[in-house]
Amino acid sequence: MTMTLKGSCHCGAVRFSVESHTPYPYQRCYCSICRKTGGGGGYAINIMGVAETLKVEDENALGVLHAKIYADDGSCEVSSGQRHFCTKCGSSLWLYDDSWPDLVHPMASAIDTDLPAAPESVHLMLKYKASWVDVQRGPKDRYFDGYPAQSIEDWHKNRGLWIE
Repeated sequence: MTMTLKGSCHCGAVRFSVESHTPYPYQRCYCSICRKTGGGGGYAINIMGVAETLKVEDENALGVLHAKIYADDGSCEVSSGQRHFCTKCGSSLWLYDDSWPDLVHPMASAIDTDLPAAPESVHLMLKYKASWVDVQRGPKDRYFDGYPAQSIEDWHKNRGLWIE
């Protein structure tokens, strides 16, 4: 059994649904890509869904961004991640990457279904946090300059939050 997540853009031109084993919005990403394309509060939260269950209404309003990733040495590469957004209102909707073909990562901000409250947060990519952002600190929260080693799946399973 999974949890059905229903989502949409701000203007309603794009609606989608996806099944998820991992619906707890616990990761807060502070990288400049997430912050600038889908952020709010200086970070963005994405969750994980089963790619083969993604159903989209009105794909004509979808755009895809392959973000540029700048290294500390000034070099740049184009991300393999496909960041889907609404071309009418600009809402960030989900990320898909061929590196993980079984997964899709909807932005929690685009989900209309009530999501369960996470018992703690993982703050990641803090190396790229904007100077004006105050990181909210919970008693069990964890903090990482880059990516944590623990996957979204493992985080849910280790806390008994994985939905079969």
